Amino acid sequence: MTIDPYDFRDINPGNRVLMGPGPSDVPPRILQAMTAPCIGHLDPYFLSVMDETQRLLRHLFQTQNELTIPVSGTGSAGMETCFVNLVEPGDEVVVCVNGVFGTRMSDIVNRLNGKLIRVDTKWGRAVEPDNVSDAIRGRNPKILAVVHAETSTGAHTPLEELSKIAHDAGALFLVDSVTSLGGMEVNVDNAGIDVIYSGTQKCLSCPPGLSPVSFSDKAVEVLQNRKNPVVSWYLDMNMVCSYWGEERKYHHTAPINMIYALREALRLVAEEGLDARFARHRLNHRALVAGLEAMGLSMLVPEGR
Repeated sequence: MTIDPYDFRDINPGNRVLMGPGPSDVPPRILQAMTAPCIGHLDPYFLSVMDETQRLLRHLFQTQNELTIPVSGTGSAGMETCFVNLVEPGDEVVVCVNGVFGTRMSDIVNRLNGKLIRVDTKWGRAVEPDNVSDAIRGRNPKILAVVHAETSTGAHTPLEELSKIAHDAGALFLVDSVTSLGGMEVNVDNAGIDVIYSGTQKCLSCPPGLSPVSFSDKAVEVLQNRKNPVVSWYLDMNMVCSYWGEERKYHHTAPINMIYALREALRLVAEEGLDARFARHRLNHRALVAGLEAMGLSMLVPEGR
């Protein structure tokens, strides 16, 4: 087959105002950062960018966790990273399901041959802690997983009570913050979150392509004491953290220009300030709800959820 290269025009989608849950509109500063020269993934300058990106991520996650990095892949890669590194065959895993992404968590647990304990909640409603307590009574779960803000419905589940339930049961607390990180409070250390993942394309206003994750020291200890190898070579944090840590041991070729973009997005977050950023998102949420209600529409999710 032959083609004429002149049949293909320059990419020019035109301007859009993105109104979905993600990707979001990307500020010019982030797009400009992506156009910086692509250099080697072990270049000393790029290593310094990696260090700065980790510092900025810890600020956003509000954590001191050493293993806090952007996974090379979208938010779903972050989801898989958290589960494949911690779940082994036969492990009991509690998954709270109140939307699409809880069902995806459940699917991954089944694929890893874990023992799924599924706690279903009506879509559009927050997960009820009492239902979770009832589901794990008499069991020995390794992980309790929940979606903080469920993209498919907009339901927000508070984390503090579920964190206590997890730790009282001796389980790690795993949180999906793909929709919430950068738009609402996600305080990893204060909330007792052991494992968390997110995505770049929603409240961070960065193009899709990276998934910030953070593992507590306790989660890292569980990872290091696995009985079996992590089933995914690419997402094995035992090896990936050696590249992001002091060893700088090559694992895979990092998406250099996407990390430029994430660093700039995180720098914008730091410049605005977390409290101001959360307040701005709340204000715009209230404005959207007021506008929809003025049109005679109502929200699926009750106020406060």
